[in-house]
Amino acid sequence: MFSFFKKFFSSQPDEDKNHITSFNEQQTEEKDVQFIDHGIKTVALDHIIGSVGKYHDFDSQFRPKKHVFEKRFLDIKKAMRDGKAMPPIRLYQIRNDFYVLDGNHRVAAAKELGQFDIQAKVVELLSAKNTMENLLYLEQNRFYKQTGLLEKIDLTEAGKYNFLEQQIKRHNDHLTDISGHETEFKTAAEDWYNTIYKPLTIIIKNGNLIKHFPKRTIADLYTYITYHHWERTSSRKYGIGIDRLIPRSMEAFRTDMLEKRTPDYPEMRRSITAFILINIDTSTHVKILDKLFDINEVREVHSVHGTIDILVKIVLERDFLASDAEIIAEFVDQRIRKIAGINRTQTVIPGISRVKDGFVC
Repeated sequence: MFSFFKKFFSSQPDEDKNHITSFNEQQTEEKDVQFIDHGIKTVALDHIIGSVGKYHDFDSQFRPKKHVFEKRFLDIKKAMRDGKAMPPIRLYQIRNDFYVLDGNHRVAAAKELGQFDIQAKVVELLSAKNTMENLLYLEQNRFYKQTGLLEKIDLTEAGKYNFLEQQIKRHNDHLTDISGHETEFKTAAEDWYNTIYKPLTIIIKNGNLIKHFPKRTIADLYTYITYHHWERTSSRKYGIGIDRLIPRSMEAFRTDMLEKRTPDYPEMRRSITAFILINIDTSTHVKILDKLFDINEVREVHSVHGTIDILVKIVLERDFLASDAEIIAEFVDQRIRKIAGINRTQTVIPGISRVKDGFVC
């Protein structure tokens, strides 16, 4: 009873716990640290979880506490809302987490304004400590570097990224055989992701198989199923009939998925058109325009004046396994927002469209 009243009348214990993570506490757990300067990068705000020195000034959602100087925060938030250019913040990185060295108020303001990412000068602390977490992180980094994939593939066991890389190598050999000329590994990786990995993970997701494996990810289930179905060709049932949907080889599955787009689902050949409104760091204006225009799905890029900086028209292929909203959201998240210098985006999806003769939608 005493402890109840103590907690009821005093907010101090909760206040002590309700703050972002301390970088100094996390740093002490790492050993033989190597510092790697990554320069200026676009960092997802969700991955910024702590601060070097001011972690007590912000709650667990990175909102300023009452004692923090409010006028400075409000001024920064107003400047961001007005689209004024902000200098990049400074971050320390430990694996997939980031800690603010300079720019806590800018991070808090960006989060409150609903932004997804922010420009930052990043220095990574790469630990030589031999833990499963570090091994998995290093393996993941190598996989992304080798494949060039931008899309997130979240595995929880070491060795599984190597399994996927070997799968892509076999697919690379297959593409080389059927084309008659050498296929670039990164080209094969992108084809593998779009025609094999993505369709199967959507089938797994739509079947809600993940509910039976609460500590695993969709990517974990993909590696488990494809290992037993394509590597060992063992007879396993997955509860929702996935085993009956998947042919006994990876390339047969790919062919099956590609064929379903034409005779079985002809309506899914129709394209999806959307417009992306983009605010950018004006110092990288021309580079961003060039990078956007290089993306195959981007049909038009316009530099405009006003509350937004760039207007982009995209045309995506509809996928019979996913909703239009999912396809657009994934494309914007993985292909648009990852371009350095882009501060925030807003997507506009047409309802009723009319296009005059001579114009291609």
